[in-house]
Amino acid sequence: MSSASEVDVKSGMGTGTETSMEDKLCVEIDQAFKDNRATAEDWRRALDKVVPAIVVLRVTACRAFDTESAGVSYATGFVVDKRRGIILTNRHVVKPGPVIAEALFVNREEIPVHPLYRDPVHDFGFFRYDTSSIQFLNYEEIPLAPEAACVGLEIRVVGNDSGEKVSILAGTLARLDRDAPVYKRDGYNDFNTFYIQAASGTKGGSSGSPVIDWQGRAVALNAGSKTSSASAFFLPLERVVRALKFLEKGIESVANKLEAVSIPRGTLQIVRHASPSRETGMLVVDSVVPGGPAHKHLEAGDVLVRLNGEVSVTAIHSILSLSPKEEKDKSLVLESGSWCFQLSIVAFSEVQDLHSITPDHFLEVGGAVIHPLSYQQARNFHFQCGLVYVADQGYMLLRAGVPRHAIIKKFAGVEITRLEDFISVLSKLSRGVRVPLEYISYKNRHLRKSVLVTVDLHEWYAPPQIYTRNDSSGLWTIKPILTLESKLLSPNVNWIVQDLASNGVSSCSADVTPVEQAQQCICQEPMNGVANMKTTCEQVDDGSLSLDKSDAAIKKGQVDKQLSVDVSLLPGFPSHKLSKVRLEASGTETETVLRNNQGAAANASVAERVIEPTLVMFEVHVPSSCMLDGVPSQHFFGTGVIIYHSQTMGLVAVNKNIVFVSVSDVLLSFAAYPIEVPGEVVFLHPVHNFALVAYNPSALGPGASVVRAAELLPEPALCRGDSVCLVGLSSNLQAISRKSFVTNPSAALNMGSAHFQRHRGTNMEVIELDTVLGSTFSGVLTDDLGRVRAIWGSFAIQLKFGGSSEQDQRFSRGIPIYTVSQILDKIVSGADGPPLCINGIKRPIPLIRILEVELYPTLLVKARSFGLTDTWIQGREIDILVGTDVRDGNGSTRMINWCGCIVQDPHPAVRALGFLPEEGHGVYATRWCSGSPTQRYGLYALQWIVEVKGKPTPNLDALVAVTKEIEHGEFVRVRTIHLNARPRVLTLKQDLHYWPTWELRFDPETAMWRRRTIKALNHSTE
Repeated sequence: MSSASEVDVKSGMGTGTETSMEDKLCVEIDQAFKDNRATAEDWRRALDKVVPAIVVLRVTACRAFDTESAGVSYATGFVVDKRRGIILTNRHVVKPGPVIAEALFVNREEIPVHPLYRDPVHDFGFFRYDTSSIQFLNYEEIPLAPEAACVGLEIRVVGNDSGEKVSILAGTLARLDRDAPVYKRDGYNDFNTFYIQAASGTKGGSSGSPVIDWQGRAVALNAGSKTSSASAFFLPLERVVRALKFLEKGIESVANKLEAVSIPRGTLQIVRHASPSRETGMLVVDSVVPGGPAHKHLEAGDVLVRLNGEVSVTAIHSILSLSPKEEKDKSLVLESGSWCFQLSIVAFSEVQDLHSITPDHFLEVGGAVIHPLSYQQARNFHFQCGLVYVADQGYMLLRAGVPRHAIIKKFAGVEITRLEDFISVLSKLSRGVRVPLEYISYKNRHLRKSVLVTVDLHEWYAPPQIYTRNDSSGLWTIKPILTLESKLLSPNVNWIVQDLASNGVSSCSADVTPVEQAQQCICQEPMNGVANMKTTCEQVDDGSLSLDKSDAAIKKGQVDKQLSVDVSLLPGFPSHKLSKVRLEASGTETETVLRNNQGAAANASVAERVIEPTLVMFEVHVPSSCMLDGVPSQHFFGTGVIIYHSQTMGLVAVNKNIVFVSVSDVLLSFAAYPIEVPGEVVFLHPVHNFALVAYNPSALGPGASVVRAAELLPEPALCRGDSVCLVGLSSNLQAISRKSFVTNPSAALNMGSAHFQRHRGTNMEVIELDTVLGSTFSGVLTDDLGRVRAIWGSFAIQLKFGGSSEQDQRFSRGIPIYTVSQILDKIVSGADGPPLCINGIKRPIPLIRILEVELYPTLLVKARSFGLTDTWIQGREIDILVGTDVRDGNGSTRMINWCGCIVQDPHPAVRALGFLPEEGHGVYATRWCSGSPTQRYGLYALQWIVEVKGKPTPNLDALVAVTKEIEHGEFVRVRTIHLNARPRVLTLKQDLHYWPTWELRFDPETAMWRRRTIKALNHSTE
């Protein structure tokens, strides 16, 4: 409900008399204010009394939930019941989801506090604490006096303003009838109440501060402010007083049996005479939540006049007039437009408890948080309460392109109306399976969108769990939703194997039984054991692949307008944007694809026609739970080239700005055949900017005969002036090319270190061209016959412009193919190296010997200053013996998550800085998680953990041994050394309830990433 201004009803309330300006002013100023004569000494005594009862709250939202995101925030609260240990603050501070919070008193005594109550509508809530934990401070509770609030009252706002421990801001109450402020369209907003306004200029951190008068009483609760002015908004305390009385009686869940009612205007003079003189408005229905008790009975614009026979013009009066346990009928009179009608409360199907439509549980799966739609968000979005709502996409839904705040309507072909429906479907799926999901969003509520959701093949995240709020303990209990027999818990699942079960292909993983196709995906058509996908949100051609004349024009060397999105790094680009089609009977599929490709490429150059069947579009996703080696984003997109293709293995070469790390999910889309298959990272060059990704040729079905490997031409090396053809793929899998000339065949690559250390090509000579297809374009360089001379890839460098922060700048260069060819020959010939399971066959992956130095070019005239002799300049060679280091191509294969801090062995980019702590350098913090103890206590990334609890941690095994000895809730001393060599000591409190210690490790025997719990609450593994 919102207030109707006096202007709207003035014509119906006129009395025929005129009021002077002096009379109006007298009406505005309350008598209580006129009797106020506070002195400076009065304020000093009041502040001395209230300051000890005010606390700084440090609140950590462990998970995203409802209107709130995961993270750490600071706010204010104050003691309102000393005997029971109750602290009052705002609802947006208590938060509706799982939180861990501490209260810091003025004498620096810090105690844990637990959520006791959060109002389902209004912006207030309570924490509770153990009163015996305060040992050294004398304090008294602050009394609540909502009746003392009046226009003109001088007040003080005392709290943690702008992060300061104690700030005192002065102000004067200007309005008592301001509409509730609207903070965000998709976030928490208060409603059905008036707010108090004053120009006190509060800022962040002061939420929950008491608004006190000169007698030391709280007359309101600070809630928000306007950033563009000094206006502050205070919540009236009538509702708070009522809730506190229920809590004092032992009722921890106050039932808000609030009926939304509307009463006709009737004689407006009655309202004027019956209302307090300072009330100038009335209440109207602003919106009705679909599916609620008032739905189809009330509508926006209905005006409230009487409630239970009494004139009511304020939201506070309406709320307090409805007892939560009152069962007698209430007669309501309503006016809608120009007609009146009377309605009894029994006309509603039931009087709804607002707590019953405020969710107290959520599902966590693949990093996503899903729960029933709350009353708050249902009002914001005008949806029905209880729908399946995405509070956080996590990795699983973000990868599919599902936005936050989405409403899930269908999953794997099953209509979803409740969270239980979603859980039931999820429990029947297998690891790695792809199923369709339909959703709507409040921004486009009338259009259902379809995406493909991939159930994680690797164990990036813990199995799906249900969190349920326990108000008695203040924690959320965690319970797994799957039984031990569930396919999602099977450790040996390979979705390629389950698709190819009929082909009898051997694999390192065990076969599993797929979910029934009818429930699995309505847009999957089995084809020789391979599920060929098509999108449901775009028009799909049921026939074979064909290109029109405009496509042929593009293929003739012209750059289409979509080039700007054909980049090697494009976060958020969904996989369903790639064109896919469903093919006809397999007997003629290969011939049809070949015929259409030949017709489409009739006007293309020879090089383009030859190289196009070897090109592959990459879509790479990195889970947020394991972003190792300084990877800058979660999503990468670009073109690679097939360099090897046989019956048992296919290899694709691609630059490392597309495949950054091995801990990722890779999807390959082939230009020669419309199918998408997963890839497996098998080699990441430790120095040069390329990677090799394997795929299973059997997964291509009939397309295996169409797809082929490119012919590599490592020798002779390119020379200046040579003509080459730059070829790549656009976002719709069409080849685009440009004729170019080599301007520098051996340009020395010299890239500075990024602020956040990550891979950068070093000791490389790259190829430069006169004309290119954009700074982020990726593809290959070929000669006129389509033979590959180089990989064309992007490089990233950080530059600083003026006073701004460093920004990523990208450029493209050619990587000579002879470096790739050398690695390929060793893999195919079976050279010595550690074995890796590729498509069920163990193959040796070569080791690389490198110099632990970084070289850069300089002029001979400059080299003389470094001591270069004339003998060397004249061409004499000198033989010297230097040591080398042996590296594999696996990248980082192990990480540990301790208290939300992701640690690993220092990756090559960190080691290249030339500094490693003498105390130990085997535990490097590379990332941290929002809402974790790491964020709460400031254990951030880019530093080494060298000591925990007084024990050295020179490597990951030592860290594991130490953390096993640390109990839940125990404070530990952590010593770190930053990249700038600066040591630091901090204290961290371990939280095993929400943040168990676990590790993720790559298993080369099965080519799978395995998750192992190291220590959790009431659970420990060796």
